[in-house]
Amino acid sequence: MAQLFPRWANSAVRALLIVGAALLAGIPVALLAWARSPSATGQYVAVEQPIPFSHPLHVTGLQIDCRYCHAGAERSAMAGLPPTRACVGCHTDLWVSSSIFEPVRHSLRTATPIPWRRVTAVPDFVFFNHAVHTRKGIACESCHGRVDLMEQVYQTAPLTMAWCLHCHREPERYIRPVEDVTRMGWQAPDDQLEMRRRLVTQYQVRSVTTCTGCHR
Repeated sequence: MAQLFPRWANSAVRALLIVGAALLAGIPVALLAWARSPSATGQYVAVEQPIPFSHPLHVTGLQIDCRYCHAGAERSAMAGLPPTRACVGCHTDLWVSSSIFEPVRHSLRTATPIPWRRVTAVPDFVFFNHAVHTRKGIACESCHGRVDLMEQVYQTAPLTMAWCLHCHREPERYIRPVEDVTRMGWQAPDDQLEMRRRLVTQYQVRSVTTCTGCHR
């Protein structure tokens, strides 16, 4: 009886099986890697705002505290944004009447908020409370980076679950005195680990790693 398949058929089948197995293993790994990359997390992407607000000028130059604009950071889940009138009081009439302030004037005329664009956001299925963190000594720059040096603010952290768990498992590595949570460029003392362990006890910080801690 004549041979039904050519001699190379066995080699072709083996190659197909190897390629199939590689794809089955490789595609999930590639997807997991992509999900943690800046392309998926939005890390390092600068967000253009309706008004070119300079954090270096306001935070570093004018020494305005984060909580002046983000008043909810230590008392509610959302850090919040300032009402439009908070942008007017500090500026001269020359600045307020300039073209760069047109979105501010429009907001005041129409009684509608300035359409600021969110820079740092977690998915809807994640619960995050700013007040819980800031009241326990987790600083603004721990998650948002050195905003005082950013002319155009961008997301500095990946905000992946693994990234959050690093802090939740070892809060003593990141905690600082609550009076310094808004201080940018804060320098820890020489005995920082001992000091931070004391703060963990003093602030009654719990190492929350259960699913319901963030997914409710």
